[in-house]
Amino acid sequence: MLGSDGRAKKSLGQNFLINDRVIERIVAEGLPADNSFPLVEIGPGPGALTRELIKRNQPLWVVELDREKVAILEREFAAENIVILNMDALKLNLAELWGEQKGWLIGNLPYYITNPLLRHFLAQKDSLFGLTVMVQKEVADRMLARPGGKEYGLLSIVVQLAAEPRKLFEVPATAFYPRPKVKSAVVKLSLRPYPGLEIEEEVLIKVAKAAFAQRRKTLLNTLSAGLDLSKGDVANVLRLAGIEQNRRAEELSILDYQKICQTLQNFGLIGGT
Repeated sequence: MLGSDGRAKKSLGQNFLINDRVIERIVAEGLPADNSFPLVEIGPGPGALTRELIKRNQPLWVVELDREKVAILEREFAAENIVILNMDALKLNLAELWGEQKGWLIGNLPYYITNPLLRHFLAQKDSLFGLTVMVQKEVADRMLARPGGKEYGLLSIVVQLAAEPRKLFEVPATAFYPRPKVKSAVVKLSLRPYPGLEIEEEVLIKVAKAAFAQRRKTLLNTLSAGLDLSKGDVANVLRLAGIEQNRRAEELSILDYQKICQTLQNFGLIGGT
C-alpha cells in the first residue's frame, strides 16, 4: 500500500510492483537457492520486493535514488539487517560493497535508463554471479535475440558476451502502479565467459558498435565510417575474415565479429590483445 509520500514519480520512471504473486515468483525463479552470497536490489521504491528478499536471510543492500522512498524504507526496515543506499545506481561500485566476494543483482529497472544500467553492471562481472531484472518486454527480446532478426543488435551482443540470458516470464501492466503503457518481462542473466572468445570484449563491442551505427548499410560502409578506415582496408579485412562485404550488422554472430576483430588486429588497424 502506498501513502502520499510513496507516490510514483514520472520523472524517475517509477512504476511499482504491487502484485504479490509476481513478486514471489521473481524471487523463487530468479534467484539461486543458495543464500550465502550478498544481494543488491536496484530501485526498490517503497519496498514490495524488498520484503520478499528479506525472507531469504542473506546480506542485502538496496539502492534507491528517490529520497522520499528511502525514508519509507528506513522506517519500515529499521529493525532488519539491510543497508539502504540513497544514490544513483549508475555510480554504484559493487566491489566497494562486498570486496572480493561475488553476489547477485535484482531489480525492476527504470525503463528510461535500462541499457546504461545493464552495461554498468555487466562491466562489473567480477563482482557478480548474475542478475535478475525486470525490463520492458521489447528490451528483453533484444537481450535474447539471435542473429538475423530485427531485434538483434548491440544490446544483444553486450548481454550475450557476458551472460547466458533467459526470459523467465512476462508481467502484465496490471501488476504495477501506476500501470505502464508497455509490457514487461523478467530476465535472468547467469554470468559466464563467452564460449570460444579469444579477444577482449571491449574490442569486439567497439567493432559491433561501429557496424550497428547505420544498420541499414552494409558492413563495408559502416565499418569504414565507424572505425575511420578506408573502404579498401575494410574490404580486405572482411575478405580475409571470410565475411562478405555486403552483409549487414544484424546477420553476424559474436564469433563472426571476433573473426573481423582478429583480422583488424593482425593488420594493426585496431587496438587490443
